[in-house]
Amino acid sequence: MNYNNISITEKLNQEEINMGTAAQSSSEIYTSDSEKGFAMGHPSSSSPELDAGAKFVLVSQGSWLHCGYHLTTSIVGPVILTLPFTFTLLGWFGGVIWLILAGVITFYSYNLLSLVLEHHAQLGRRQLRFRDMTRDILGPRWAKYYIGPLQFIICFGTVIGGPLVGGKSLKFIYQLYHPEGGMKLYQFIIICGVVTMVLAQLPSFHSLRHINLISLILCVTYATFLTVGSIYIGHSKDAPPRHYSIKGSHTDKLFGVFNGISIIATCYASGIIPEIQATLAPPVKGKMFKGLCVCYSVILATYFSVAISGYWAFGNASGATVLANYIGETKLLLPKWFFLMTNILILLQVFGLTAVYLQPTNELFETIFGDPKKGQFSMRNVVPRVLSRSISVAAATLFAAMLPFFPDIMALFGAFAFIPLDFILPMVFFNITFKPSKQSLIFWVNTLIGGGSSILVVIGGIASIRQIVLDAKTYSLFSDS
Repeated sequence: MNYNNISITEKLNQEEINMGTAAQSSSEIYTSDSEKGFAMGHPSSSSPELDAGAKFVLVSQGSWLHCGYHLTTSIVGPVILTLPFTFTLLGWFGGVIWLILAGVITFYSYNLLSLVLEHHAQLGRRQLRFRDMTRDILGPRWAKYYIGPLQFIICFGTVIGGPLVGGKSLKFIYQLYHPEGGMKLYQFIIICGVVTMVLAQLPSFHSLRHINLISLILCVTYATFLTVGSIYIGHSKDAPPRHYSIKGSHTDKLFGVFNGISIIATCYASGIIPEIQATLAPPVKGKMFKGLCVCYSVILATYFSVAISGYWAFGNASGATVLANYIGETKLLLPKWFFLMTNILILLQVFGLTAVYLQPTNELFETIFGDPKKGQFSMRNVVPRVLSRSISVAAATLFAAMLPFFPDIMALFGAFAFIPLDFILPMVFFNITFKPSKQSLIFWVNTLIGGGSSILVVIGGIASIRQIVLDAKTYSLFSDS
């Protein structure tokens, strides 16, 4: 890639010399100026004054391995159960190609984002949050009115989805052994909400490192269960007839393609890459790339095995989740213990995923209500922390119980929020920060990805709205399904 015959490293050195400043210690961090809304670098000789959110929640003490755990939990989750269904919309060729392409693009995108963050850290201005990056690169209005709200929608929406998915898994386990039981879905959602509320009190992102290691193991384990289950059914005498043609009218097929593309894009989405990189202990250079390699090794092992085995076993009859296909018309196609174990693993991993997406909202509440001049566990900070986090989770649980059709809404959020944050902004941030030549390959690759993703936002949004309209007749508050 051509940077007018100057390497990235040389370019960084030249920029530092031209600015009249040597790259300062990467332990320097951004401090939010509440009046101006900008982030300012502080020299290492002075003690930087952090806001409470950065000081207490985004603690920079982790290793690249911890970063890999956080990344994996933020990306790999129960959404993989939908992958065989996306193949019914895209077919074998389209499904495999887009699964590979989306993985390559997001790995590339997250690496670009990491390089921008490393660049600012080398200049003595370490950015800890997505909105810090946006303030510095695009300006405070973009951070306040666009990126901040988008990221909050993603994170709070995921926190709503956590108790909902967990509640459905818990209800399935209950009905497995008590088919005539009288408990309703909203009751299981509330149980999961209470567990989430406890996890929300963990003080910092870094404190989740061991939970996220367990989460990584859980998702690999249940992905293995799903793969083995699909292969077993596919070879059994109860195997359903398999057809791989794409069903529906021409219009349905067209919108189905865009729905499939949006779902797979969302499967790779994170939306909190800067906050995860903020957990790294300085110096940060090169650590995020290692973390991404850990994460994408897990993705390679889970996404492709579940998607290919599920679509192979059930063809265009693959349900919205592959678990639904394991239940025959008259009997279970797999033993009860299989459903019990799989749902327990999913339930436990959902708690870890929800705890990760709580962190940016926790950080925001801490910034607003916390006092950085007091101790993290002082009464002054503990009381507003417990109250704000508990109220936030209680509100998310209420929404989950009221709106069990929330996944349709999240598909819309995915189109308008995940894709801009993970597919478009990293390209924009890199091109603005490093200013690659317009004759260089990297400039045009970034421009092509950013432009194509912008089109995907519009089309994916339209397809999601259409699906909401089609499903609207089945919606009801506090539904039991």
